[in-house]
Amino acid sequence: MKKAFLISATAAVLFVVGVLAAAAPATAQPPRIDFEGKRAKPADAPPDGSAFVLARVKYAGGGDWYNDQSAEVNLLEFVGQHTGMNVRSTFEYVELSSDKIFNYPLLFLTGHGNIAFTDGEAKRLRAYLDNGGFLYIDDDYGLDTAVRREMRKVFPDQEFQELPFSHGIYSCFYKFPNGLPKIHEHDGRPPQGFGLFTQDRRLAVFYTYQTNPSDGWADPAAHDDPPAKREAALQIGTNIVVWALTN
Repeated sequence: MKKAFLISATAAVLFVVGVLAAAAPATAQPPRIDFEGKRAKPADAPPDGSAFVLARVKYAGGGDWYNDQSAEVNLLEFVGQHTGMNVRSTFEYVELSSDKIFNYPLLFLTGHGNIAFTDGEAKRLRAYLDNGGFLYIDDDYGLDTAVRREMRKVFPDQEFQELPFSHGIYSCFYKFPNGLPKIHEHDGRPPQGFGLFTQDRRLAVFYTYQTNPSDGWADPAAHDDPPAKREAALQIGTNIVVWALTN
């Protein structure tokens, strides 16, 4: 069985440098990153092993898996600028039917409406997660029913568990003592973060509901979010990346 590629030695060193820089006095500046600024492309080849990049999940079922393609580009730029991590700020996507998912330490799934996994896709995703991979799911609105149904194919023995505010994902880089920030109103309900775990109790899937941080990552003109909302969205996104790469 393939083991999910988590992070290269080079990228890990650069990440540690970034964490130390963030913890240093305000006069210390993390290293600057030169970004390629590439946009959408499929995962035809493994990512450059010296730089971190995540991949969007392309799924069947009719939902708009492809929406807000600027989101990951902006998040990765923010991560690089604020942690010092070596990143490649591109939009890349993979299908769960492909072993190319094992090239990425972090997968991201979002959209509106319906998603559908085949049995083979669910099995491959479970293998990816059991071998160290991480999946972040963000309900862009109306995805909840399908997410819970399809993830039961991946983890038939458990349901999503709401994470306490004390969970490390809320404090591993930026501090969110009250849990997820509220980015978009949707139904006006409080934001919730849910998890699914591997047998060794490692958080392998993080699911955000009633908040939609990834819309806050998108270009400012996409949703006209105020700067404070966008900053909070990018900060919690950074925490998700940091958690995925260090746990």
